[in-house]
Amino acid sequence: MASINAIQQQLNIPQTPNPLPGKPDNGPESFGKFLLEGIQEVNQMQQDADRAVESLFTGGDVNPAEVLTAVQKADMSFKMMLQVRNKMMQAYAEVKDIRV
Repeated sequence: MASINAIQQQLNIPQTPNPLPGKPDNGPESFGKFLLEGIQEVNQMQQDADRAVESLFTGGDVNPAEVLTAVQKADMSFKMMLQVRNKMMQAYAEVKDIRV
C-alpha cells in the first residue's frame, strides 16, 4: 500500500477516502465521471508535451530534459489509458457472453 501512495504522490493524484455505500457519488455516474476526468488529464498531458516540443523546435527558452520528460509522461499516460480501455472491453465481452 505504501508503494501505491508513493506513486500517487509522484503523479499528483489526490488521495480521497473510499466513499461510503449509499453516498450520492457512488455509482455509474461517478465511475463515468472518473473515466472522463482521466481522459481529459491524458489529453492535457499530450497538449502540454506538444507545446513543449514546439517551443523547443522554434528556439524557445525550454530545457530539453524537461521536454523529454513531458513527452515520456504523456506517452506513458496514453499507454496506460489504452490498457484500461482494453481491460474494460475485455470485461464487457465477458459479461456479454454470459448466458441468462
